[in-house]
Amino acid sequence: MTTVTERFLKYIKMDTMSIEETTVPSTEGQMAIAKVLVEELKTMNMENITLDENGYVMASLPANTNKHIPALGFIAHMDTSPDISGQGVKAQIVEDYDGLDIILNQEKNIVLSPKDFPELLNYKGKTLITTDGTTLLGADDKAGIAEIMTSMDYLKNHPELLHGKICIAFTPNEEVGRGADHFNVEKFGADFAYTIDGGSIGELEYENFNAAGAKVTIQGRNIHPGSAKGKMINALLLAQEYIDQLPKRETPAETEGYEGFFHLTNIQGEVESAELRYIIRDFDLASFEKRKALMQKIADKLNVKHGKDAFKIEIKDQYFNMKEKIEPVKHIVDTASKAMEAVGVVPDIRPIRGGTDGARLSYMGLPTPNIFTGGHNFHGKHEFIPIYAMEKSVEVILKIIEMYSKA
Repeated sequence: MTTVTERFLKYIKMDTMSIEETTVPSTEGQMAIAKVLVEELKTMNMENITLDENGYVMASLPANTNKHIPALGFIAHMDTSPDISGQGVKAQIVEDYDGLDIILNQEKNIVLSPKDFPELLNYKGKTLITTDGTTLLGADDKAGIAEIMTSMDYLKNHPELLHGKICIAFTPNEEVGRGADHFNVEKFGADFAYTIDGGSIGELEYENFNAAGAKVTIQGRNIHPGSAKGKMINALLLAQEYIDQLPKRETPAETEGYEGFFHLTNIQGEVESAELRYIIRDFDLASFEKRKALMQKIADKLNVKHGKDAFKIEIKDQYFNMKEKIEPVKHIVDTASKAMEAVGVVPDIRPIRGGTDGARLSYMGLPTPNIFTGGHNFHGKHEFIPIYAMEKSVEVILKIIEMYSKA
């Protein structure tokens, strides 16, 4: 049987970075890995294997008992973040980590140090997989794919382990917020599911941000600066004025835990016109609505000052806190927590300061909390993953399946 490490090292060699395009999947690399996964699923004799035109891979393992057991789902995404290149990933294996600095790239002087990433010290004596300092690693979420595939392979090779129907899916475009856009919940066939897309070992998440995106368009008026007195309206300065109206300490760099924020992600423009892009995040729905209302109120107030057409704002909801949909079936979180404890992992139940496919899927009728992959420092050149954490993730998946079969 192929190990989870062997699978992971194979998958990260494939460039599957997603980009902000309307096509699904947004890059050819995602369809390429989808085809590889389909072929692997065929060799494992999985059933109902499909790859649709949008790059979604689905398959199932039929129940091998007549006992009524809920159909369980496990989901991971195939794409990697556009924040940094995932092309030509050269993984490095660090055996028996000694707790000191790890030289990722001597030529570029890129170091993975416990001074900057103290969580490294939790893995002394363990084997780590790191980058070579020039790309991301791709544990988000190719570790999740490897862990699901290894679990299914194990079940197929151990038919004596009784289980209900198991459904698996691999999705495109998650990193650009569109992983659930074309997910067919009915076709998938699970009663509930887990995304294997979390970070460090033990992470278990069933709360996430309510999320919206905002675009603030600012109209100025350009006049030759030599004769601009009383006539010029500098859109860039108006943009600065808008920014200054928002709470200074409610940004990602100033918040943690359950605290929400306004995050300015892009600013562009010139004297004549400018545009601000924000994302708005909050766990509490009422507070979330107040944040959106504040952004509109600021635009309205500045329009009174500078003219009714100076500021226009568009706010679009993106996803909502899945807690509301998961709490009625909280047993899926409790079972995952007990499964972790049973295999020697301490559950770390925390809110996701972001979103996953599971957030949207939960609102599409498929309650889907999130389980750890074992990785750290996603979306960057300092990304790493301990091999034993991937192995523990496989054990947790199998234990969840076992616990539902015995319930």
